[in-house]
Amino acid sequence: MSAFGLGLCSVTFRALPYERVLALAADAAVGGIEWGADTHVPVGDVARAHAVAAASRARGITVASYGSYVEAGADAPDAFARVLDTAVALGAPNVRVWAGRRRVPSAAVAAADRARSVEALHAYAEAAARANVTVSLEFHRETLTDTLASTLDLLAHADHPNLFTYWQPRPGIAGADAADELFALRERLSHLHVFHWNERRERFPLASSAHFWNPLLEAVAGWDDPRFPVRWAMVEFVRDDDPVAFADDARVLRDWLGAAPHRTERTA
Repeated sequence: MSAFGLGLCSVTFRALPYERVLALAADAAVGGIEWGADTHVPVGDVARAHAVAAASRARGITVASYGSYVEAGADAPDAFARVLDTAVALGAPNVRVWAGRRRVPSAAVAAADRARSVEALHAYAEAAARANVTVSLEFHRETLTDTLASTLDLLAHADHPNLFTYWQPRPGIAGADAADELFALRERLSHLHVFHWNERRERFPLASSAHFWNPLLEAVAGWDDPRFPVRWAMVEFVRDDDPVAFADDARVLRDWLGAAPHRTERTA
Protein backbone atom coordinates (compact mmCIF):
# COMPACT_ATOMS: atom_id res chain seq x y z
CA MET A 1 0.00 0.00 0.00
CA SER A 2 1.36 3.40 -0.96
CA ALA A 3 0.56 5.13 2.29
CA PHE A 4 1.38 8.83 2.52
CA GLY A 5 4.06 9.74 5.02
CA LEU A 6 4.63 13.08 6.72
CA GLY A 7 7.26 15.03 4.81
CA LEU A 8 8.87 18.44 4.62
CA CYS A 9 10.18 20.54 1.75
CA SER A 10 13.50 21.99 2.87
CA VAL A 11 12.78 25.16 0.89
CA THR A 12 10.34 25.99 3.67
CA PHE A 13 13.47 27.01 5.59
CA ARG A 14 15.80 28.30 2.88
CA ALA A 15 17.54 30.64 5.33
CA LEU A 16 18.46 27.88 7.79
CA PRO A 17 21.40 25.46 7.55
CA TYR A 18 20.51 21.88 6.72
CA GLU A 19 21.45 20.74 10.23
CA ARG A 20 18.80 23.03 11.69
CA VAL A 21 16.22 21.86 9.16
CA LEU A 22 16.91 18.28 10.21
CA ALA A 23 16.54 19.18 13.88
CA LEU A 24 13.18 20.84 13.26
CA ALA A 25 12.03 17.88 11.17
CA ALA A 26 13.07 15.38 13.83
CA ASP A 27 11.28 17.35 16.56
CA ALA A 28 8.12 17.28 14.43
CA ALA A 29 8.38 13.53 13.73
CA VAL A 30 8.80 14.15 10.00
CA GLY A 31 9.63 10.95 8.13
CA GLY A 32 11.07 12.34 4.88
CA ILE A 33 12.55 15.52 3.44
CA GLU A 34 12.67 16.81 -0.09
CA TRP A 35 16.04 18.58 -0.16
CA GLY A 36 16.10 21.67 -2.34
CA ALA A 37 18.81 22.39 -4.86
CA ASP A 38 18.71 26.14 -4.30
CA THR A 39 20.49 26.28 -0.93
CA HIS A 40 20.71 23.03 0.98
CA VAL A 41 22.07 20.68 -1.73
CA PRO A 42 23.35 22.74 -4.67
CA VAL A 43 23.57 20.99 -8.02
CA GLY A 44 27.03 19.52 -8.52
CA ASP A 45 28.05 19.72 -4.85
CA VAL A 46 28.46 15.98 -4.35
CA ALA A 47 30.27 16.45 -1.04
CA ARG A 48 27.30 18.38 0.37
CA ALA A 49 24.91 15.76 -1.01
CA HIS A 50 26.80 12.99 0.80
CA ALA A 51 26.90 15.04 4.01
CA VAL A 52 23.16 15.77 3.95
CA ALA A 53 22.42 12.11 3.19
CA ALA A 54 24.52 10.96 6.14
CA ALA A 55 23.01 13.55 8.48
CA SER A 56 19.50 12.52 7.40
CA ARG A 57 20.25 8.87 8.09
CA ALA A 58 21.64 9.77 11.51
CA ARG A 59 18.33 11.45 12.34
CA GLY A 60 16.33 8.52 10.99
CA ILE A 61 14.83 10.72 8.27
CA THR A 62 14.40 9.50 4.71
CA VAL A 63 15.60 11.50 1.73
CA ALA A 64 12.24 11.69 -0.03
CA SER A 65 13.25 13.61 -3.14
CA TYR A 66 15.66 16.09 -4.66
CA GLY A 67 13.89 19.34 -5.49
CA SER A 68 15.68 20.66 -8.56
CA TYR A 69 15.11 23.84 -10.53
CA VAL A 70 15.99 22.43 -13.92
CA GLU A 71 13.53 23.72 -16.53
CA ALA A 72 12.78 20.97 -19.02
CA GLY A 73 13.13 22.27 -22.55
CA ALA A 74 14.44 25.67 -21.46
CA ASP A 75 17.75 24.64 -19.89
CA ALA A 76 20.69 23.22 -21.79
CA PRO A 77 20.24 19.56 -22.80
CA ASP A 78 22.98 18.41 -20.41
CA ALA A 79 21.63 20.30 -17.38
CA PHE A 80 19.75 17.29 -16.04
CA ALA A 81 22.86 15.09 -15.97
CA ARG A 82 24.39 17.14 -13.13
CA VAL A 83 21.05 17.19 -11.31
CA LEU A 84 20.78 13.41 -11.54
CA ASP A 85 24.36 12.87 -10.38
CA THR A 86 23.65 15.05 -7.33
CA ALA A 87 20.40 13.22 -6.62
CA VAL A 88 22.18 9.86 -6.72
CA ALA A 89 24.86 11.15 -4.34
CA LEU A 90 22.07 12.34 -2.03
CA GLY A 91 20.34 8.98 -2.22
CA ALA A 92 17.15 10.58 -3.52
CA PRO A 93 14.70 8.16 -5.13
CA ASN A 94 12.97 10.98 -7.01
CA VAL A 95 13.92 14.23 -8.74
CA ARG A 96 11.43 17.07 -9.02
CA VAL A 97 11.73 19.13 -12.22
CA TRP A 98 9.94 22.09 -13.77
CA ALA A 99 7.91 21.75 -16.94
CA GLY A 100 9.27 24.40 -19.26
CA ARG A 101 10.37 27.87 -18.32
CA ARG A 102 9.07 29.12 -14.99
CA ARG A 103 6.76 32.14 -14.84
CA VAL A 104 5.44 31.47 -18.35
CA PRO A 105 1.77 30.31 -18.45
CA SER A 106 1.12 27.22 -20.52
CA ALA A 107 -1.26 29.15 -22.79
CA ALA A 108 1.58 31.47 -23.76
CA VAL A 109 4.06 28.73 -24.69
CA ALA A 110 4.73 28.29 -28.40
CA ALA A 111 4.20 24.83 -29.87
CA ALA A 112 7.91 24.45 -30.65
CA ASP A 113 8.88 25.30 -27.07
CA ARG A 114 6.33 22.87 -25.71
CA ALA A 115 7.71 20.16 -27.99
CA ARG A 116 11.22 20.83 -26.65
CA SER A 117 9.90 20.38 -23.11
CA VAL A 118 8.23 17.11 -24.04
CA GLU A 119 11.45 15.83 -25.60
CA ALA A 120 13.51 16.90 -22.60
CA LEU A 121 11.14 15.26 -20.11
CA HIS A 122 11.28 11.98 -21.99
CA ALA A 123 15.08 12.13 -21.94
CA TYR A 124 15.11 13.01 -18.21
CA ALA A 125 12.83 10.09 -17.38
CA GLU A 126 14.90 7.70 -19.47
CA ALA A 127 18.20 8.75 -17.89
CA ALA A 128 16.74 8.65 -14.37
CA ALA A 129 15.28 5.18 -14.93
CA ARG A 130 18.79 3.86 -15.58
CA ALA A 131 19.75 5.20 -12.14
CA ASN A 132 16.58 3.77 -10.49
CA VAL A 133 15.29 7.29 -9.83
CA THR A 134 11.83 8.60 -10.72
CA VAL A 135 11.15 12.02 -12.22
CA SER A 136 8.23 14.15 -11.08
CA LEU A 137 6.86 17.41 -12.44
CA GLU A 138 6.33 20.39 -10.21
CA PHE A 139 2.57 21.08 -10.47
CA HIS A 140 2.69 24.85 -10.50
CA ARG A 141 1.03 27.89 -11.97
CA GLU A 142 2.76 29.77 -14.77
CA THR A 143 4.40 26.63 -16.13
CA LEU A 144 3.31 23.86 -18.46
CA THR A 145 1.57 22.22 -15.48
CA ASP A 146 -0.61 25.19 -14.60
CA THR A 147 -3.79 23.41 -15.72
CA LEU A 148 -4.92 19.83 -15.50
CA ALA A 149 -5.39 19.61 -19.27
CA SER A 150 -1.90 20.89 -20.00
CA THR A 151 -0.37 18.52 -17.46
CA LEU A 152 -2.16 15.47 -18.85
CA ASP A 153 -1.19 16.46 -22.39
CA LEU A 154 2.45 16.86 -21.34
CA LEU A 155 2.55 13.48 -19.62
CA ALA A 156 0.88 11.79 -22.58
CA HIS A 157 3.25 13.24 -25.16
CA ALA A 158 6.39 12.73 -23.06
CA ASP A 159 5.15 9.14 -22.88
CA HIS A 160 7.51 7.57 -20.36
CA PRO A 161 6.55 5.21 -17.50
CA ASN A 162 9.18 6.81 -15.25
CA LEU A 163 7.61 10.29 -15.43
CA PHE A 164 5.17 11.36 -12.71
CA THR A 165 3.74 14.55 -11.27
CA TYR A 166 3.34 16.18 -7.90
CA TRP A 167 0.12 17.94 -6.97
CA GLN A 168 -0.45 21.08 -4.97
CA PRO A 169 -3.45 23.39 -4.81
CA ARG A 170 -3.58 26.45 -6.99
CA PRO A 171 -4.56 29.40 -4.79
CA GLY A 172 -8.32 29.67 -4.65
CA ILE A 173 -9.17 26.27 -6.16
CA ALA A 174 -12.39 24.75 -4.84
CA GLY A 175 -12.25 21.44 -3.01
CA ALA A 176 -14.39 19.64 -5.60
CA ASP A 177 -12.16 20.84 -8.42
CA ALA A 178 -9.06 19.79 -6.49
CA ALA A 179 -10.52 16.32 -6.01
CA ASP A 180 -11.23 16.06 -9.73
CA GLU A 181 -7.64 17.06 -10.55
CA LEU A 182 -6.17 14.51 -8.18
CA PHE A 183 -8.41 11.75 -9.50
CA ALA A 184 -7.46 12.55 -13.08
CA LEU A 185 -3.76 12.42 -12.17
CA ARG A 186 -3.99 9.32 -9.97
CA GLU A 187 -2.03 7.01 -12.28
CA ARG A 188 0.86 9.49 -12.47
CA LEU A 189 0.73 10.98 -8.98
CA SER A 190 3.90 10.80 -6.89
CA HIS A 191 3.88 13.26 -3.97
CA LEU A 192 1.95 16.20 -2.53
CA HIS A 193 2.99 19.68 -1.43
CA VAL A 194 0.68 20.69 1.40
CA PHE A 195 -0.02 24.27 2.50
CA HIS A 196 -2.84 26.74 2.99
CA TRP A 197 -2.75 30.13 1.31
CA ASN A 198 -5.10 32.34 -0.65
CA GLU A 199 -4.98 33.99 -4.07
CA ARG A 200 -2.96 36.87 -2.61
CA ARG A 201 -0.37 34.35 -1.41
CA GLU A 202 -1.21 35.07 2.22
CA ARG A 203 -0.42 32.07 4.40
CA PHE A 204 -2.70 30.59 7.03
CA PRO A 205 -2.52 27.81 9.64
CA LEU A 206 -2.98 24.43 7.99
CA ALA A 207 -5.58 23.54 10.63
CA SER A 208 -7.95 26.12 9.14
CA SER A 209 -8.07 24.16 5.85
CA ALA A 210 -9.28 20.83 7.26
CA HIS A 211 -12.45 21.08 5.17
CA PHE A 212 -10.28 21.26 2.04
CA TRP A 213 -7.46 18.83 2.76
CA ASN A 214 -9.14 16.02 4.68
CA PRO A 215 -11.35 14.80 1.80
CA LEU A 216 -8.34 14.91 -0.56
CA LEU A 217 -6.11 12.94 1.79
CA GLU A 218 -8.86 10.40 2.33
CA ALA A 219 -9.24 9.99 -1.43
CA VAL A 220 -5.55 9.46 -2.22
CA ALA A 221 -4.65 7.33 0.79
CA GLY A 222 -5.18 4.01 -0.94
CA TRP A 223 -3.93 4.75 -4.45
CA ASP A 224 -1.34 2.05 -4.79
CA ASP A 225 1.81 2.08 -6.93
CA PRO A 226 4.68 -0.34 -6.30
CA ARG A 227 7.15 2.30 -7.49
CA PHE A 228 6.25 4.39 -4.45
CA PRO A 229 6.26 2.23 -1.30
CA VAL A 230 5.77 5.53 0.52
CA ARG A 231 4.39 8.68 -1.01
CA TRP A 232 5.01 11.90 0.85
CA ALA A 233 2.65 14.69 1.84
CA MET A 234 5.17 17.47 2.40
CA VAL A 235 4.62 20.56 4.50
CA GLU A 236 5.55 23.73 2.62
CA PHE A 237 4.99 27.50 2.89
CA VAL A 238 4.35 27.93 6.61
CA ARG A 239 3.39 31.29 8.08
CA ASP A 240 6.30 33.75 8.21
CA ASP A 241 8.71 30.83 7.64
CA ASP A 242 8.35 30.34 11.38
CA PRO A 243 9.56 27.08 12.99
CA VAL A 244 6.70 27.25 15.51
CA ALA A 245 4.17 27.55 12.69
CA PHE A 246 5.84 24.58 11.00
CA ALA A 247 5.57 22.49 14.16
CA ASP A 248 1.86 23.30 14.34
CA ASP A 249 1.25 22.47 10.67
CA ALA A 250 3.28 19.25 10.88
CA ARG A 251 1.28 18.11 13.90
CA VAL A 252 -1.98 18.82 12.08
CA LEU A 253 -0.90 17.03 8.91
CA ARG A 254 0.40 14.07 10.90
CA ASP A 255 -3.00 13.76 12.57
CA TRP A 256 -4.78 13.98 9.22
CA LEU A 257 -2.58 11.33 7.67
CA GLY A 258 -3.11 9.03 10.63
CA ALA A 259 -6.87 9.43 10.33
CA ALA A 260 -7.05 9.05 6.56
CA PRO A 261 -8.73 5.72 5.71
CA HIS A 262 -7.19 3.59 2.99
CA ARG A 263 -9.95 3.31 0.47
CA THR A 264 -10.28 3.34 -3.29
CA GLU A 265 -14.00 3.18 -3.87
CA ARG A 266 -14.21 6.09 -6.30
CA THR A 267 -14.53 5.03 -9.92
CA ALA A 268 -14.29 6.93 -13.19
